[in-house]
Amino acid sequence: MFVQSEKFAEAHGGRIGDISIYGQESNQTTWRLCKMNLAIRGIDANIMWNNEGSFLNDAHKDLKADYVIANPPFNDSDWKGELLREDVRWKYGTPPVGNANYAWIQHFIHHLSPTGTAGFVMANGSMSSNTSGEGDIRRNIVEADLVDCMISLPAQLFYNTMIPVCLWFVARDKKNHKFRDRRGEVLFIDARNMGEMIDRRHRELTDDEILKIAGTYHAWRAKSSKYEDVPGFCKTATLEDIKKHGHILTPGRYVGTEAQEEDGEAFEEKMKRLVADLSDQFQQSDHLESEIKKNLKGLGYDFR
Repeated sequence: MFVQSEKFAEAHGGRIGDISIYGQESNQTTWRLCKMNLAIRGIDANIMWNNEGSFLNDAHKDLKADYVIANPPFNDSDWKGELLREDVRWKYGTPPVGNANYAWIQHFIHHLSPTGTAGFVMANGSMSSNTSGEGDIRRNIVEADLVDCMISLPAQLFYNTMIPVCLWFVARDKKNHKFRDRRGEVLFIDARNMGEMIDRRHRELTDDEILKIAGTYHAWRAKSSKYEDVPGFCKTATLEDIKKHGHILTPGRYVGTEAQEEDGEAFEEKMKRLVADLSDQFQQSDHLESEIKKNLKGLGYDFR
């Protein structure tokens, strides 16, 4: 992520030297690989290591970042939350001991500057869970108008988990003069049906699909771009809309269904055709059932 952020800055006319990178890692092997990866690309960064982790030993306590990017562990039940009941980071509610999702979310928000933006990957449960006070924390974050965009992604994108995930984008300042005023609004994007299977277990988003998702978000944010809701894909919702849905942030609840093209077939004719097709399928089903029973009987099993 750090390397990609530098490439992004260069691609948009920025300079590597203008970016200061800060990070933290509890796994020493991963930490060393990260340091080496950055060093061979000439990227100066302050990546800290301690085996206690970001919750118990925050290496950048006073850091307020313009951008936060993260892919934290999903549904971590062993984050030592019982030792952090009164932590200053839990501004929107104390996260449950048995799941660190909302600890991570609040950790990222805590480290944002007054105009900062965070983008991070989360398990889908974070969008709708109401157990152990998570729903109350999510409601407080939504009502503080911090949620900027929610994106549902398809399953099988990761090599270490098959579960579908989502992207959260959180913004401290939705009235930032560089962008369109989006106070009181959230963009929902449903990309669950995107991607191509590259093998039996793994899916990848194509470059065009990534551009479509990113372009939609950028158009929604930019002053000069034209954004339009697309049924089944993207929708702008107000905080009042989200409140009506119990502060659940699952995009599928908001984007609706994709518009279907009319096929020109009259309703009565279509129903006659479908009923005839169904009758044929019932006959085939009866025939297959008879054949299966006969084969089982031939094997010595009297199916009744």
